[in-house]
Amino acid sequence: MPTAQSPPIRIAILGAGAVSDYHHVPGIRIDPRAELVAICDASEALLQQRRSDWDVERATTDYGEICADPDIDAVIIATPNFTHREMALAAAAHGKHIMCEKPLGLDATQVRAMYHAARDAKVVHMTAFTYRFAPSMRYLRHLATSGALGELRHFRSQRFLDWPETSWGWRQYRDKAGAGDLFDMTIHRIDFAADLMGRIEKVSGAVRQFVPRDKTAQGDACPPSNVDDWSAILGEFAGGGVGVWEGTTLAKGYELNGFGHEWAEINGSEQSAVYQLHLPNQLLLGRTGQDIAPVDVPAEFLAPAGSPRNPADGEPATVFRYDLVWEFVSAIVEGREAVPSFHHGLVAQVVADGVLQSYENRTWLDIPEEPL
Repeated sequence: MPTAQSPPIRIAILGAGAVSDYHHVPGIRIDPRAELVAICDASEALLQQRRSDWDVERATTDYGEICADPDIDAVIIATPNFTHREMALAAAAHGKHIMCEKPLGLDATQVRAMYHAARDAKVVHMTAFTYRFAPSMRYLRHLATSGALGELRHFRSQRFLDWPETSWGWRQYRDKAGAGDLFDMTIHRIDFAADLMGRIEKVSGAVRQFVPRDKTAQGDACPPSNVDDWSAILGEFAGGGVGVWEGTTLAKGYELNGFGHEWAEINGSEQSAVYQLHLPNQLLLGRTGQDIAPVDVPAEFLAPAGSPRNPADGEPATVFRYDLVWEFVSAIVEGREAVPSFHHGLVAQVVADGVLQSYENRTWLDIPEEPL
């Protein structure tokens, strides 16, 4: 196992867009065990900008060159969804540790191939399910798994965003994104519901597209969207609980400083608990005879053990996202699996695919269990 004096984990970022700038680069910067050594993107202009922004010398449009380089230990894939599979397979073939943005692929078949390749190559693999790392979500998981909430009966999730009704670019086309709100936003909530409540074994779902998005923000015509901008799910958990999810990008008035409205609730036999994204250092808790009220997240849940991140620094709803890199690097350094892994990404993808199939067939659908 590497020691504190070991050379840093040399990381390359594939995809130099906003997600890398917002989440991954700051996470690398604060981790003394990690070093950003190369970047890759299809846009030469963006690469030149990021070389300056991120103070990194090596920049290329060829991800194969990055994956084959023995002087790179790990890659973070933050490119459009339709590119994830080929990049991850190339990285695994060359023994690179991999963190990949969600959804891992366009469907469960692609994601299963990614998981098997990384598992068989014995590399660390991680799905960037950001919201698992919110302090309030970490505390909620503790309350749920410790029995403090009692029997877990109901899960409820709302994710409402007020996005412009103009083009989403590649995200609005099924062959590039797989689906719309369901794969972009609701899949996060599928993942953390399973983490909190246990395996999702049945779903009945619906998706709907309300807006054509046939113009860019500049008013130019573009091919219309063919993905959902609203999704809803009813679900049953293997442990006996039930769940309800709803997500949309068309909730007028829910901009909320860019964070939108997020409400995830568990009703247990002893207590109810509510997570809200814009208040990640608090939970709402309540018992029979009490109104739910804010409770501060205990200090031990504000950041991962050993993390150099100061929970008091920065916007709380932003800085917890840096802990993705901390977990990824920790798993590499400690020689263990990362959480959430590609298997967790596969489990969520199987459920999301099931939602689409359920809606197409207008029926409840059994969700198969994915072997490790």
